[in-house]
This record gives sequence, structure tokens and C-alpha cells, in this order.
Amino acid sequence: MEKSFSCPECGKCFRQKSSLVGHLNVHSEGKSYSCSQCGQCFKEKLSLIKHRSTHKGEKPYSCTHCGKCFGQKSSLVRHQKIHTGERPYSCSECGKCFGQKSSLVRHQKIHTGERPYSCSECGKCFNQRSILVKHQKIHTGEKPYSCSECGKCFTHKSNLVDHLKSHSEEKPFSCPECGKCFRQKKNLYSCSQCGKCFKQKSTLVKHQNVHTGEKSYSCSECGKCFSRKASLVMHDRIHTGERPFLCLECGKCFNQRSNLCTHRRIHTGEKPYSCSECGKCFITKAKLKYHHRIHTGEKPFTCSECGKCFTHKSSLIKHKRIHTGEKPYSCSECGKCFTTKSNLVIHQRIHTGEKPFTCSECGRCFTNKSSLVTHESIHTGEKPYSCSECGKCFRLKSGLFVHEKIHRGVRPYSCSECGKCFISKTKLREHQRIHTAEKPF
Repeated sequence: MEKSFSCPECGKCFRQKSSLVGHLNVHSEGKSYSCSQCGQCFKEKLSLIKHRSTHKGEKPYSCTHCGKCFGQKSSLVRHQKIHTGERPYSCSECGKCFGQKSSLVRHQKIHTGERPYSCSECGKCFNQRSILVKHQKIHTGEKPYSCSECGKCFTHKSNLVDHLKSHSEEKPFSCPECGKCFRQKKNLYSCSQCGKCFKQKSTLVKHQNVHTGEKSYSCSECGKCFSRKASLVMHDRIHTGERPFLCLECGKCFNQRSNLCTHRRIHTGEKPYSCSECGKCFITKAKLKYHHRIHTGEKPFTCSECGKCFTHKSSLIKHKRIHTGEKPYSCSECGKCFTTKSNLVIHQRIHTGEKPFTCSECGRCFTNKSSLVTHESIHTGEKPYSCSECGKCFRLKSGLFVHEKIHRGVRPYSCSECGKCFISKTKLREHQRIHTAEKPF
């Protein structure tokens, strides 16, 4: 049916004129009773009286079941449905029931796909206004809720409430299964597979996918499957290129909020994760975990071809390309291929002439940092590589490698003219000049 009556204030449409007339009272012209405390307006005097009780802190209506008090009778009625289990409003699509009509209306937007609330900054849409308000704080950087104990600020009140518990050491509620303690008494849901406990049943259900291996959410673009819908949503941004999380300091955008939070630490200098062994601090927990392996000597990633072990999975992936011969990164200028992206970047500087690393002593420039570090040892006189056999020190690792061949008696480079052998290729070239009579100097 056509909705021919529209509101001149907000543009909302109605099928009947009487409905429009009733709606117009929502706007301030039809609200003749205003609160002297906050200026909010009401159509009826009774509504104003009820509203005033919120400023006084007055809560005259109490629940007979749990004793919780409310400022309005309607709020008490809604609350009592928690105890009675009454859910009179059911969804015609899926049959799910709700205690409040407003909850049903919000739920139905899942089926219709309606998202009427859009962000003016990035255009992202939401099905609830409250979620839009929370989202907009990402762009403004607003953190209105601060901790009275340590001064830390939060975007949402719920985050502050959770944080405040960290200052209280009291954890009076323990799990009868595993003994884990909690600050609040909540129903604990334990996993039958591993015994891990969760505060929410939905979290337990998600966790159980780890054991079953179920991945019910698949990407329509590439077919990759995920155990959680949230993981699929984040993955989709790879295909769409969407980066909704903006850094207000430098304007850089990210596809995940966690990546933005980590990035912000570059600007603040915050390094919250410290090594218990040496005290070195890190921006992320993952980097601290990798660092710990220096102290423990742990190398959990093993090459199935040669048995060589690595501290990082990325190092193992790069190493495997030695065996497969894979060189996925090619130069657009000359077509030369490389096993790692970093090597390609360094190579491309040959074509561009870029030398971003400068020696502070003599001003000489280099295409990569390792060449600068090697060069700087000329000025410092540092010789960090020492021979375990005789103690002789070398500026370069390659120099030590050649020297060690003297002790091992290895002479892999032989002269094709006379058969004489040498420990290095340069020594062989020098010798060959005897046969060619070449005098380069």
C-alpha cells in the first residue's frame, strides 16, 4: 500500500493522515512540557514527572523477585519478564521470541537486511542507532569513560566496567570443574573436549569449532572457509579493499580495528609487552613471543626437506623456496625474479638509483641497511667474527668463512691449466694471471 503522507520534519512516510498527525507530536512543536534540568521536552505532563525522577535518582518501583529498583513502572514490567521467561513477541521468519517489541523490531532487520543508520565519515551502515553512535567514536577518537584509579580512557562504558575489575583482586566465584576464579557470578560453560570454561554459551559454541574443525562460513570470492562469521567479514575486506579504521594521526587506514590499535602505538611510543628475561619492550604480544625464542632457543618450525629449524613460520616459508626454486616476486623493469619481496625492493633500487641508507661518518650511501652496517665497521674498526680455531677476527662473515677453510684444509677452487687448488675464488683468479700473463695493475 502506498505511503502518501510524509513528515515535513524528518521525511518519514505514513499510510494514514491520522498516523502522521500523531507522529508530528514527536517533534518539539508538539511538546509543551520541558525539563528544567536538561531541557528535554514531553507531550504530556505525566511523562515529564516520570522523567524528573531520573535526575533525583528516585526509583520507587522494585522487583519482588530480586529487589532491583526502577524509576518507571514500565521499566519494571519489562524487567519482570526476565524472571517469568515471558517472550510474547515472536519473529514470523525464524520463530525466535523476545520480551520486548523493540527487540523484535531490531531482530527483524537481520532478515530484511535493512541498515537505516549510515556513518557520514565512511558510509558504513548499521541496523541500530546505538551501534552507529559507538562506531562514530572510531573516527572522532572520543573516549569519554575514564578510570578513576589509573586514568585510562575507554570508548564504551562496558569496557570501563570490565577494566575496573582489574584493580580489584577479589575473585570470590570459582569454577567447580577447573577451579578458575572470577570476579562476577555468572553461569560458566565448560568445553567437554578440553575443560576450558566460558562466561557465555555463544563463546563456547564458537570454541567447539576448534575441536570439530567445522568451518561453516565460506567466502563467495575465493571459497576460503572460516569457523566464525567475524573472520569471514574481515577476510572479505581483502577482496573489497575496504579499510574502515582510520588513524587520526597520519591518516593511514586499516581493515581491522586491532591493527589500528597496534599502529597507534607507533605514534604514542607505547610498548606494553616486556621480556621477563632482559626487559626489552615490544608493541605486540606476538613480537614478544618471537623474542622469547632467542632466550629459550626454541625453533618450532622445521623444514621437511632438510630438517633445518626456524623460530618464525615466515622464515620457514622463505627457506622452502630454496628447495622448490620458487621465485614469486619479479622485477617489472628487467624481469629478474626473487624469493622474497624485500630482495625485490632492494633490487629495484638499481633501476631507480635510490640509496636511502647514509653513513653518518663519510656520507656514503647504500641501497640496503646490511651494506651500511658492513661499511660502518670500517670506521669503527669492529671485527665481530672470530675464528674458533686460532682467534683471528674478521670484519665480514664471508672473510671468516674463507679463513676457516685453511684449518679444514678445504680448497674447492682448482686451476684448469695446472690443477693447483685454492681456498677462494679470488685467489684462483689471481693465480690464473700467471698463465694468461695478464697484468691488471
